[in-house]
Amino acid sequence: MTKNNLYSRQTNCALCPKQQEGVLVYRQYPKGQHFAADKYSQNCIVFLLEGELLINSNEYPGTTLKSGQFILQAIGSKGELLALTDVKYVLYWFTEPPVICEERYHEVLERASMPVNYVPLTISPALDYQLKGIVNYLSEKISPCGKLIDLKCQELMYLLISYYPMQQLSMFFYPISTYTESFHYFVMQNYDKVKNVEEFAHMGGYTTTTFRRLFKNMYGMPVYEWILDKKREGILNDLQFTRHRISIISARYGFDSLSHFAHFCKDSFGDTPRALRRRAAAGEKLHVIKAKKETSAEEDEEE
Repeated sequence: MTKNNLYSRQTNCALCPKQQEGVLVYRQYPKGQHFAADKYSQNCIVFLLEGELLINSNEYPGTTLKSGQFILQAIGSKGELLALTDVKYVLYWFTEPPVICEERYHEVLERASMPVNYVPLTISPALDYQLKGIVNYLSEKISPCGKLIDLKCQELMYLLISYYPMQQLSMFFYPISTYTESFHYFVMQNYDKVKNVEEFAHMGGYTTTTFRRLFKNMYGMPVYEWILDKKREGILNDLQFTRHRISIISARYGFDSLSHFAHFCKDSFGDTPRALRRRAAAGEKLHVIKAKKETSAEEDEEE
């Protein structure tokens, strides 16, 4: 056994069911590499290790990111990238950061304020050391260990939260709360106005794939399933507490026919709409039964 083999990784992490991909990513691109504008389906921190990268996003319009700098692109933000030189960088994707020092992070969010101009932060010596270790690990021709990636992410976030001034952090993390709130508001204002996921995505200016991923990251379930749950809640409320005709309720929730609506009610609540209304009038509190899961072809593709 050679010296190099003696100190190489001996475990096969590809067999580990907790393997994670795409959380920490190391990329190298030549000058001229371009990524068209798209909305981020997760929060993403870009750590530029070498070269110059042109960022054009809501927060960083026409900004040249230089070697040793990093930025945060929040979930829902839209941006494009252009390599002005050969570049090397690390991407850290997350929905909720793995915070060790929760008190400090919550203070950061409480003090978050919108800056006049977003300015890239400089990679500190401690952060640089951590990033070089991450690059070395990700450069190995073996699948990464999920648990170790989790630990590296925790340390990465700890160095960021603990080693930078509060004023810088409050501006750096400001977009996270902004986009989270705006996306949630958009969903709650429009979910009952659309008939399918494609229409929902188009209304918000997203591609269907990006919208599904963004939604699932934020709400923890597929958008189609979430809409069905909301539809069930609304139908139960209308049957119990309004005098709207069955046909009106059926049309309101997008059913093509009364028979389709009746079938949906039997699956979801165990009875027909008229029978449910009679039961409610008799004082029974209606509830959703464990309904058969309905999926669209698009959701099947997502899975």
